[in-house]
Amino acid sequence: MNPSLGIGDGDRKAVVEILNALLADEYLLYTKTRNYHWNVVGPQFNDLHKFFQAQYEALDGIVDDVAERVRTLGGRALGTLAELAQGARLKERPATYPDAPGMLEDLLGDHETIVRQLRVDLETAMKRHDAGTSDFLTGLMEKHEKMAWMLRAFGAKR
Repeated sequence: MNPSLGIGDGDRKAVVEILNALLADEYLLYTKTRNYHWNVVGPQFNDLHKFFQAQYEALDGIVDDVAERVRTLGGRALGTLAELAQGARLKERPATYPDAPGMLEDLLGDHETIVRQLRVDLETAMKRHDAGTSDFLTGLMEKHEKMAWMLRAFGAKR
């Protein structure tokens, strides 16, 4: 059943596509952050282990929120690893385990990439007459900006 939210079907479907691409990126970043939580080593192990855990827990909530926004708009959220991997714009580096500073840099780059993409997606959502999604994306952008700031404060050199 298609929701009657005052957004045309074509506009609604276009926004769902944007959100599913975002969902794939968020899930990839969540997985990468969790991977680094498991595999970090070095003198800052304890601090980074806890830091990465706080970040992946925040990302877990974001993933759920994005998927639920897709469903709110009547779309079907990507739900398999294959769909998510195919839909992601961020890049994985299988079998690559950077040192702790490299992990911070990698995650910072991904958060900044998501922020830049969210700015584009915000404009698209507004053009598609979806103020609710625009507001939602603004909130996500602020969360990623803060997470990027924390990564820089921890020592990422970007």
